[in-house]
Amino acid sequence: MKKLLCSASLLFVSIGLLTAQEVAFEEYDLDNGMHVILHQDNNVPVVTVAVSYHVGSKNENPEKTGFAHFFEHLLFEGTKNIERGEWFKLVSSNGGSNNATTNYDRTYYYENFPSNNLELGLWMESERLMHPIINQIGVDTQKEVVQEERRLRVDNAPYGRWQEQMFKNLFAKHPYRWTVIGSMEHLATATLEDFQNFNKKFYVPNNAVLVVAGDLDIPETKKMIQDYFGPIPKGSEVVQSTYSEDPIQGPVKVKFEDPNIQIPLIMMGYRTPAQTERDAYVLDMISTYLSDGKSSKLYKKLVDEKKMALQVFAFNGSQEDYGAYIVGGLPVGENSLQDIMNEIDEEIVKVQTELISEKDFQKLQNKAENDFVNSNSSISGITRSLANYYLLYDDTNLINTQIDIYRSITREEIRDVAAKYLKKNERVELEYLPEQKNAN
Repeated sequence: MKKLLCSASLLFVSIGLLTAQEVAFEEYDLDNGMHVILHQDNNVPVVTVAVSYHVGSKNENPEKTGFAHFFEHLLFEGTKNIERGEWFKLVSSNGGSNNATTNYDRTYYYENFPSNNLELGLWMESERLMHPIINQIGVDTQKEVVQEERRLRVDNAPYGRWQEQMFKNLFAKHPYRWTVIGSMEHLATATLEDFQNFNKKFYVPNNAVLVVAGDLDIPETKKMIQDYFGPIPKGSEVVQSTYSEDPIQGPVKVKFEDPNIQIPLIMMGYRTPAQTERDAYVLDMISTYLSDGKSSKLYKKLVDEKKMALQVFAFNGSQEDYGAYIVGGLPVGENSLQDIMNEIDEEIVKVQTELISEKDFQKLQNKAENDFVNSNSSISGITRSLANYYLLYDDTNLINTQIDIYRSITREEIRDVAAKYLKKNERVELEYLPEQKNAN
């Protein structure tokens, strides 16, 4: 039996697709406002049940940050019909796996099961929504868990606070200015009522999308969904606030000392458009061109040829409302942070003023195609994509058409978008330095 369960678990990791195949899906709304997306694939006997809530750290009160991430932990504590501490046992004892993730814009919960346990997955997620137990013992327990997570991943991790330092300077008005994990002081001083109110406001069916994918029978699945989720009352409407940032008047120069590092880091951050904008796709390709792999321009120049940097990077962190394009590196030897910045700027100027080669352009197209196929090469990957495209892009069918956007991007667009957003006078320059010990 153990061998069979292990084999089933391995199937969740990757169900290979040799080519980008069209993903068929059906979507509809329950009377309570919950959106439902179904994808049937009977090739392998596995299913994924996921619920994504349109609530992330950007929905928090500035004086009570960290709530969205905290709930990612808290809602595994138990429900009216699932005793405290039994959630993970119930999943694993039935051959499944599960987890949750939170970002600035949404919170996503999922279970992977052998397909004969589809009903169990639906029941568990309906329990999480309908009958969560939010009490003081659960809150106190998860406060300790989150505090330890922050110490491990942020406070005591090398370079763990770069995002905190960068984003509070990139954003003046938008809630992206604070981190997803939030403030430990805010969580420590929050009351039980604060958490209960957060749940009541955001964890409602009309603020969620349920995605069920894999080896399922559509009519049977619809009936189970109606039975388990249909009776859940609709909540008050959740209004997503909008924020308009003024252009950065810069460069904004920032220094931060980290006691956990020995090698300094230079980072340049640019505010970029929402992930739904075409320019965001172009910026993805620019980051690939600059730093993805050993043949990329920045790596080849700074790490391989000139041996000036231990590491270089460029990435476009697109979100629902804005993005953040981050580029930087770690110097080696006598090279300064300014030296690294100058070299990076030189390559950015080339992208802004010259067309990249046809060969490099084809490599970008191939990489985009490969990433797109890989993102939807498993049932769990398809489930996540369907949820994100509906909730954050308002276009579920992007699971089939997003690659066409990348395919249509031109070399001229790459040049023009780089010139539009990667401006020296509209960026944050963060010198992330080893902590200087006071001499006694």
